[in-house]
Amino acid sequence: MNDLTLPAPVREIEAQRYIGQSVERPNMQRLTQGRANYVDDLELPRMLHVVYLRSPHAHARIVRIDAEAARRMPGIAAIVDGRQLAAVCAPWVGTLKHLAGMRSPPQHALAIERASWQGEAVLAILGRTRALAEDALDAVQVEWEPLPAAVHMDTALDAATPVIHPELGSNLCFHREIDTGGVEAVFEGADVVVEDEFRFGRHTGVTLEPRAVLADFTPTGRRLVVHHSHQAPHMMADLYARQLGLQEADVRVVCRDVGGSFGIKVHAYADDFATVALSVLLGRPVKFVADRLESFVTDVHAREHRVKARLALARDGRMLAFQIDDLTGIGPFSMFPRTSAIEGNQVINITGGPYKHAHYKATLDVAFLNKVQTSQYRGVGHPIACTVTEGLVDLAAAKLGIDPLELRRRNVMEDGSYPRQGASGILLEGLSHQACLDRIETLMDYGALRREQASLRERGVHRGIGLAALIELTNPGPAFYGVGGARIAAQDGATVRLDPTGVVHCATGVGEQGQGTETIFAQIVADTLGLPMASVRVLTGDTAATPYGGGTWASRGAGIGGEAVLLASRDLRGHILALAAAHLKRPAEGLTIAHGEVRCLATGDTLSDLAELGRLAHFRPDLLPAGFQPELVVTRHYAQRDYPFVFTNGVQASYVEVDVDTGFVRLLRHWVVEDCGRVLNPMLVDEQIRGAVVQGIGGVLYEECLYDDHGLMRNGSMADYLVPMAFEMPDIEVAHIETPTRTSQLGAKGAGEAGTAGAPAAVLNAINDALRPFGAHVSEQPVTPEKVLRALGRI
Repeated sequence: MNDLTLPAPVREIEAQRYIGQSVERPNMQRLTQGRANYVDDLELPRMLHVVYLRSPHAHARIVRIDAEAARRMPGIAAIVDGRQLAAVCAPWVGTLKHLAGMRSPPQHALAIERASWQGEAVLAILGRTRALAEDALDAVQVEWEPLPAAVHMDTALDAATPVIHPELGSNLCFHREIDTGGVEAVFEGADVVVEDEFRFGRHTGVTLEPRAVLADFTPTGRRLVVHHSHQAPHMMADLYARQLGLQEADVRVVCRDVGGSFGIKVHAYADDFATVALSVLLGRPVKFVADRLESFVTDVHAREHRVKARLALARDGRMLAFQIDDLTGIGPFSMFPRTSAIEGNQVINITGGPYKHAHYKATLDVAFLNKVQTSQYRGVGHPIACTVTEGLVDLAAAKLGIDPLELRRRNVMEDGSYPRQGASGILLEGLSHQACLDRIETLMDYGALRREQASLRERGVHRGIGLAALIELTNPGPAFYGVGGARIAAQDGATVRLDPTGVVHCATGVGEQGQGTETIFAQIVADTLGLPMASVRVLTGDTAATPYGGGTWASRGAGIGGEAVLLASRDLRGHILALAAAHLKRPAEGLTIAHGEVRCLATGDTLSDLAELGRLAHFRPDLLPAGFQPELVVTRHYAQRDYPFVFTNGVQASYVEVDVDTGFVRLLRHWVVEDCGRVLNPMLVDEQIRGAVVQGIGGVLYEECLYDDHGLMRNGSMADYLVPMAFEMPDIEVAHIETPTRTSQLGAKGAGEAGTAGAPAAVLNAINDALRPFGAHVSEQPVTPEKVLRALGRI
């Protein structure tokens, strides 16, 4: 299916070429000049601002709420509790049918009888301004009865731990096992076995723009418009319609400029539903913009895992079997509608992914906790799976006395062996592990770096080199959510149209979140139609104006949305050439389009331009042959159905220096070789990879949501929650291998999350490589100076 070439006529006459070039973002100037249109910039007539009274306890019964004094304060329009809102907004359950045995209780927009985590909203206060509403919030008196809380992941499933939802009988949300059979026998007969326990700190995505919703319900006609900082507008239109008893055709969701998302804005939050329901209840526009403090206790968290893992090998370094036991702690409810089990499910699906071992056994337990809900966040399980896999590989290399790069070479799946199946059952279309390992060896000058490391060790300077091979799932098919009953589109669509001015408009359901979607779509349109990018306009994020689609998540924008744009553009090209042929009375086969002009294929002479054809079709169709109807608007859809996912692969390397007296880690260099299929815009891909690497470094060195024994978050502010800073980051060098997917004509795979997937493993392995002469080892993230010093026995 894969065709990476330009249409034949364009090849004959040299045209501008955008696909594969580092094209700057057309929207960059608008954004840097402060002309972005974020939700908080919008003001509507009669608009109210809502603030939420949130539980200060991890688990507590709401005994009494006294809001009378608050109701009398200036500018307060309404105060609404959970029972009132439940009459407008139905509860939901965050489970998927294909995750057999998964369970979660119904969740309401506002807690009704008890709050189940610190930060859960229990009361809505609406005022003319946010400041007035916050003043009134301080006047509300709540009597709480604190309840026993399940706070610690390790003991969440113990009989002595309080059960958060007694009707469920335990705190188990989901359990799954994978077993190829014979695993125990393989470990018993193996020449070498390495094992470790890996711990991952819970952390969250810290977006520049916090979550924001502005809902405007018109009682006449029962029509709803929601302005949202979100990744999946069509999904949210469906959910609002179903939970609020509206017709989906009467719900419009608009996601214009979104100031970063990282997966945390792909979910349906309780306060999203509450805000929209309040607009329905009051018949007025209602705006909610989370402040940074409440973001820490409401935005989804992720990555709280404890993984016990082991790897069996033959004496010559052949990997025989992986076995893992993954326990992950979520919140008191599974997140809706994508659930809180997908992260753990992906951990056990892709652990060991790059390697050709035959045996695999994995167990997953997902446990409810009285903490913030968890769900998909950039990388979704990949950083855990990659760290576990690659951490074991480095342990094995040290035990066997084999160079870590060489051990990987001996065990990765061969580049020419695809399609094939991984030990966990995942289907792999075409990867390039061997080529990536070769490329990174050259890129980082691996041999010279090892010699430098040895020389510096003799002088008391302790540096480490860490490697991490990885796979990343992208371009998901309906097996991700659709089979589980979630109404989340696996396909996406694009509409392209030629205007009388010669400008082509492209509307698509994949939104712009800062990753460059609008740019690559304009590149595809311009190349396919043979016109300058300046003559392309891209519209995203409006359910009333774009084709139905899944939106932006799981690294699907280029691979799925881009393919729809390509298909629509090719069809429009055919219609334009047919119109030109009818107008010029020449065979369409003898015409081509280049630089916005229709040219003779044989001579290259300009015969017309797109503006002239647009004017002809729209204003003077009487000049066209009888019976000819110009069609200058095309909509095409695309869904990837050949595989459950299209996997990418790559390898990362990190070079660090560890101060063994202070425990501080200094990042020196980082290298990435990535195979994301067809590279549409190298600059944008490299930007995505570098940003994702930094986010992965945040998880391995800095970021953690710290809780006390009462389930209260201790560092829920930007003063206390550490994020990576620019001056702490190393130079990140990126190179590419291109193995286009044959599931599409464009050949593009995703690129937005692989950096996050591999960086933690590479950095952790580099730290342990630096510590190896001391017999020290760390396997808990984030790797703080205290943990390094404890490993060294210094404290």
